[in-house]
Amino acid sequence: MNNQQQDRKPRRSRDDREKREREQRDGRGDREEREELDERVIDIKRVAKVIKGGRRFAFRTVVVVGDGKGRIGIGIGKARAVPDSIRKGTDRARRQLNQVNLSGTTIPHPVTAEYGGAKVLLKPASPGTGVIAGGGVRAVLEAAGVRDILTKSQGSSNLLNVAMATMHALMELRSAQEMAAMRGKNIDEVRPFFERKRRTTEVVESE
Repeated sequence: MNNQQQDRKPRRSRDDREKREREQRDGRGDREEREELDERVIDIKRVAKVIKGGRRFAFRTVVVVGDGKGRIGIGIGKARAVPDSIRKGTDRARRQLNQVNLSGTTIPHPVTAEYGGAKVLLKPASPGTGVIAGGGVRAVLEAAGVRDILTKSQGSSNLLNVAMATMHALMELRSAQEMAAMRGKNIDEVRPFFERKRRTTEVVESE
């Protein structure tokens, strides 16, 4: 009996050591990924829940997370304290990262999307234009990696609805190859106008 217990102790200690090393590796990977993602708090509001004894107040936070290369996610966190709500929103945004189609530093084509009472219009722009947007639209676009774009918010100014409408608009984007296949046209005919002009100039110079 004593010999069996002695045999179990080294095995258990080895398993515990391997578990700790695995957790350290996972934590290191999470920290490295956390450092390379851009996190932005869009909105913080105090909300109330009516209960039997009165009203219970909490904070609702809207967080957008992106890698600047086309991956974007939006999370909503709610807690009694602001730091906890931000942490919850960030974790949910990281779990909901989605890939969107970009064309260089802009978007492939104009798109409009609605969410609740908010309506957002996005239009591609030539290099050097910058992000012509404000509020939640700018935060979402910059986190996604868009650097040149024209936008217009045409409905409600609620930051949550505007951010979600922008997110839906980005999810509706299709690459130039997909648009050409859908419309039965040459891929150069569906590219943004400034890309068509640049490609034409390159062809003329090569000739």
